Order: sequence, then structure tokens, then C-alpha cells
Amino acid sequence: MKNYIFIIFLCLIFTSCKKELSFENETFEEKSTIPCKNECPEITIEVPVAKNIKVISDSINKKVFSVIKEIVFFGEDSTKVNDYKSLSKSFIVSYDEMHEKFPNDTFGWEAKIIGNVEFQSEHILNLKLDHYTFTGGAHGYQGYRSLLFNPKTGKAVFNNQLFKNEKDFKAFAEKTFRAKYKIPENANINATGLMFENDKFQLPQNIFYTSQGLLLYYNSYEAASYADGPKELLFPYSEVNKYLNFQ
Repeated sequence: MKNYIFIIFLCLIFTSCKKELSFENETFEEKSTIPCKNECPEITIEVPVAKNIKVISDSINKKVFSVIKEIVFFGEDSTKVNDYKSLSKSFIVSYDEMHEKFPNDTFGWEAKIIGNVEFQSEHILNLKLDHYTFTGGAHGYQGYRSLLFNPKTGKAVFNNQLFKNEKDFKAFAEKTFRAKYKIPENANINATGLMFENDKFQLPQNIFYTSQGLLLYYNSYEAASYADGPKELLFPYSEVNKYLNFQ
């Protein structure tokens, strides 16, 4: 009997040790029921959902959902939207309501979000959202969002927490940015037609940990016009580890 209890105890220990944070992709899709010939309104959300460790998973999943909600929610009462299914439905409902008011002016709306685990280590977790939305106008908007987390707690990590000294890293990054995009060292950062706010170099809103290195990614309109497209810098970790709090 004692041996039996001991074996059960060992199994429980082994099971708890094996319990690690993991992700499972889930997909949510909705289409408008209003008859259409082409460019029919639709939304697709493919998102990595954290599993296994509840407290950590809940924190990560809540943050990811809130960001996706910011991207595709166009309704008036956000309190009624609390999961991906209702969020997807709300996007189509917003289109249907717009179509009812302006039947001749409503183009086919579209939203597509694909998320993935871009990077995961003992100290940092990076989820990437590739998102595209079109709700009328000359063109849609495509961009990337970087969501950083502490994998031990599930809490979000903000860009200003990434660096030991953000000012030093910013100076290093600006020098490399100017060299890549051929901006003279002593010239205004916008001298070649860029659009940095207040004519000063800034780190991007989205910083990614990747298998190749640290990626600084400027979405369209963040540092340049839509026509000029996004801008990016990729630094091997061997060059930037000395600046980073998380590796």
C-alpha cells in the first residue's frame, strides 16, 4: 500500500513538472448574410490561445483579446463583446448597419488577423499579430503588432522596460537607421521625406524578438507615408544584448 501511494505521488510530481505554458491556435470566422456578388464582408481571426497555467494564460489571453478588439471593433457598446465569437459577429453587424443606412456607398468590409508565437524563451514571450482591415476608402490598412510578456507571470512587458538604458539604445538605433536609409548624420531625421513626429528619431511602437535578432518595426504612417511603406531594422542579438533587460 505504501509503495502504491508513493508511485501515485511520483506521478503527480512528474505531471506538475510537465505542465508548461503552451499555445493552441483557434480560428473564428463570420460573414454577412446580405447578398453580394464579390468582396463579400467577412472577418477571420486566427489567434494563439495560451493554455495550461491558468493565472498566466488568463493574463496573456486577456491582453491579446483587448488588442484585437481595438483593431476590429466598430460598434458603440463594447461591454457586450467579451469573446472572439461576439467580436467577430459585432464586426459584421457594424457592416450590416452601415449598409442599411448607405446601401449604395458601402463597400465590402474585411478584417483578417493572424497571430503566432514569434519568440519564446525563459525570460520573454513575444506574440505577433498580422492584421488587415478594410472598411472603405482608397485602401485597407495592414500592419504588425508586437505583444511582449513575462512568461513567468503573464504580465505585459512594455517597450520602455526592455532596455537597461533606453537613451543609449535609441542613440545606437538612430545611427544604424540613418546609415540604412541614407540620412546624413547631421541632417534632420526627416530630411529625406520621412515623417517622424517633431522631427526627432523615435523607437517604433512595435519591437519584436525573433530567431534572427531584435526587430524594430515601423508600420505605415509611423515613420513614413503609406506609399513609402513600413521601415525596419534588424539587430543581431550579439550587437544588442548589452542593451537588453530580457534575453
